[in-house]
Amino acid sequence: MTDNYEVKLEIFEGPMDLLLHLIHKNEVDIFDIPIATITDQYLAYLDLMEALNINLAGDFLLMASTLVHIKSKMLLPDAAADEDGEDPRLEITRPLLEYMKFKEVAHDLSEREMLDRDVFARRWAPIDEDELKKSEPMLDVNLFQLVDAFKRIVERQLPGVQLTFQLQRWTVKDKIEAIISRMKAETTLFFSRLFDNDKTLEEFVVTFLALLELVHVGIIRVFQADPQQDIQLVAAFEDNGEPVNG
Repeated sequence: MTDNYEVKLEIFEGPMDLLLHLIHKNEVDIFDIPIATITDQYLAYLDLMEALNINLAGDFLLMASTLVHIKSKMLLPDAAADEDGEDPRLEITRPLLEYMKFKEVAHDLSEREMLDRDVFARRWAPIDEDELKKSEPMLDVNLFQLVDAFKRIVERQLPGVQLTFQLQRWTVKDKIEAIISRMKAETTLFFSRLFDNDKTLEEFVVTFLALLELVHVGIIRVFQADPQQDIQLVAAFEDNGEPVNG
C-alpha cells in the first residue's frame, strides 16, 4: 500500500441537479428563489466537494458566476427587475424549468419496457427488492443528499473538525474492497453504519469517496424512504464484486 496514493473523483451530477437539490431542501418556489441564500449554499457545496477531492466540471463554476452575478443585480437599489422590466432570477428559472422537463421525459422513457428487459432477466441478485420496499416506498438518493448525510455524520461524530482532504494511512482502493466485502455479507446497510469503524476525519473522507465510486459504477445503489430517515445502501453486484448486468 502506498502512503501517498491519491484519487480525484469525477462528479456524476450536474449544476442543475445541485440547484434543484437546494431549492427542494429550502422548500422554496422555483419562481421566487431566494437568490442570496441559494448562492451562498451553492458556493458552500463547491467548497465542500473541493475539500472531498471531487472534480468539478466547468459548468459548476459557470453556474456559480451566474448566481453571483444575479445576486449582485438583486442587491442593487431598485434592481428587482432589469432594464427590460424582467426579474434577473429568470436567467436561471427558465433553464431550470427546461431541465426539469427533460428529466421528466428521461424518467418516463426509462420506465418504458425495453428490449433488454423483455428478453433478459434483470438480476439484482443479492436482495429481494419487493421485501426491501414492502414497508415504505424507497426513493433514489442523489449525490448531494449523500454529501449532506456525510456532513451530518462528521459533525456529529467529530464535532469541531475542519473538513479537509488529506490521505494518510488508507486508500480509496482499500476502502472499496472493505465496503464490497461488508456488503457481500450484509447486502443492505444503513449509511450511518458504514462509518462504524472509522476513527479519524481522513478515514471518514476516504470511506465516503469509496462509496461515491461504488455508487458511480453501479455496484451500490442508495435509497431513502423519508428525508428524516437514514439512507439505505443496497448491494447490486455479483459474488465477484462486479456490477450486475441489466
